[in-house]
Parts: sequence; structure tokens; C-alpha cells
Amino acid sequence: MKLIISDGVIDVRPSIAKPHPGFFHEVGEKRFRKLVFDHYESIKTSDIAFLFPIFDDEDFAEAQKHAADFLIEISGGPDFFTQSRGEHQMVGRHAPFRIDEQSRKVWLELYIPLLEALEAEGINPQYIESFWNYLDIFSMWVVNTKS
Repeated sequence: MKLIISDGVIDVRPSIAKPHPGFFHEVGEKRFRKLVFDHYESIKTSDIAFLFPIFDDEDFAEAQKHAADFLIEISGGPDFFTQSRGEHQMVGRHAPFRIDEQSRKVWLELYIPLLEALEAEGINPQYIESFWNYLDIFSMWVVNTKS
């Protein structure tokens, strides 16, 4: 399984493919939420913690839920995000935060061990790679600050 972080360029938004729906179906909603929640927990002690509401438990839990809802929906699961938040508009939703290329790469690096654990649990590596490829390209879209 290859989880490679591509170099992004600010204001360049490459075309993106949604993850293979098999990823959501093999992982399931409960395990998918754990994946995203574990990612957020790793953010708390990372170099990008300042981008997240780590000192407000309620706001942090809400951010975790929104992220899980969004990624579940993008991956072929129920439309929880659209029901609760409306249109995706992720570039606009991230605009208030100063996200640079280095922060993007840290965000992605924190997913690598979590996705490797899914492979160890028996999730199809091709499905994991399709999810990773989505994250890699999608994350380029929200970079809005020069490093």
C-alpha cells in the first residue's frame, strides 16, 4: 500500500475523485468514525493543534463529528453532513483558518498510521489507497496561506 503525500501549490485545485465506495462499506460507519476521531485525537498533540479548538471540548467534539460526517458522505455513506451543515463548500469553510502546505502535510501524516492499522484489520488496501488519494488531493484545496 502506497500512502504518498503529494506536493501542493497554493490556489491550485487539482481534479479529485471520491474514494471507492468499497472503503466505506468495508470499514463501516462505527469504525469510520473511530478513524476520524483518532485522527483528531492525534492532532491535539501535533504541530497543527493551533488550527483546531483543542481547549474547548464541546467545539472540538463538534469539529470531529462534522469531519466524520463529511468523510462518510464523500465515501459513499449516508449524507449526514449535508443534512446537518448543508452544501459542502469546504474551501469557504476553511477560509478563516491560516492553512499552509506544511500544516496540510502534518494533517496527512497523522492519518498514515491510522490507515495502516485498517490494512492490518483486513480492509482492502486498494480501498484504503482510494481514500488516501482523496485526502491527499482534497487537502490541497484548503491550503490558503503561503508557508
